[in-house]
Amino acid sequence: MSEAAHGRHGHGHDHAAGANRVRLGIAIAITAVVLVIEIVGATISGSLALLADAGHMLSDLTGLLVALAANVVGSRHASDARTFGHRRVEVFAAFINAAILLGVVVFILVEAFERFLTLTTQSIQSTPMLVVAIIGAIANVVALLVLRGGVGASINMRGAYLEVLGDLVGSVAVIVAAVAIASTGFLLADPIASVFIAVLIVPRAILLLREVVLILSQGTPKGTDVAMIREHVLAKPGVVGVHDVHVWSVTPGQNVFSAHVVVEASVFSRGETANLLDALNDCLSEHFDVEHSTFQLEPVERARSEPVQHP
Repeated sequence: MSEAAHGRHGHGHDHAAGANRVRLGIAIAITAVVLVIEIVGATISGSLALLADAGHMLSDLTGLLVALAANVVGSRHASDARTFGHRRVEVFAAFINAAILLGVVVFILVEAFERFLTLTTQSIQSTPMLVVAIIGAIANVVALLVLRGGVGASINMRGAYLEVLGDLVGSVAVIVAAVAIASTGFLLADPIASVFIAVLIVPRAILLLREVVLILSQGTPKGTDVAMIREHVLAKPGVVGVHDVHVWSVTPGQNVFSAHVVVEASVFSRGETANLLDALNDCLSEHFDVEHSTFQLEPVERARSEPVQHP
């Protein structure tokens, strides 16, 4: 990829990072306000479901703050000490976010179990429970609209969006429980809604952990067809073989590729190596969303002398 292309990419990444910081800042403000309202509402109403949703909000607020910190740190440029920059901080932040979510799940389930055992001694006021839940639902819709534009930009923006989406569903569950209590007096609706909120959180936490593990274990990025990449490389004039192919992600959206490419001797004798490298880099960048690619061009004789060759 040319230097100008790298410059355009860097400028685009900085612009996207700045826009995501604004989105995260707005979502943090909304979530913090609603968190306080839900804690007060849970205290007044005695609703565990509302408290569970507040705990979910707390995890979201922490996750958003971590995502914002990762966005700021991840935007720092590469250095000799961090040759890929600091963007992998996003991955570690996602791990922290997932751990917080699982902690909230444990808290909700323990409290729900205790509420099931002591339900007869509980008093739940459905009106403040309903009002606060509606406020939370409206706030979640606004936060979703704010975050939607950055969902494809990074793992933390996607995680933040999914958390707020889960909060919206949780708020709806609290609304349903409040209506059930007000209309029928069915107090079990409150802890049932709490368990439902906990169940909503688990898949999101697991998905985040799976993506973190894939990246940290340097697995092939999701949606990347290595066999097709080999075909594209082999289709270039002068290329007779390719081996030691590696594809991984520094962070979602920053895929890296390296390979040994065996070429005809005429490519070297005619001085066509630069053109071939440009063609290979452009191919991976345009067709496979690879941000950084490294090729080792080898004559046939050199390739044959390598003791071990990986696919």
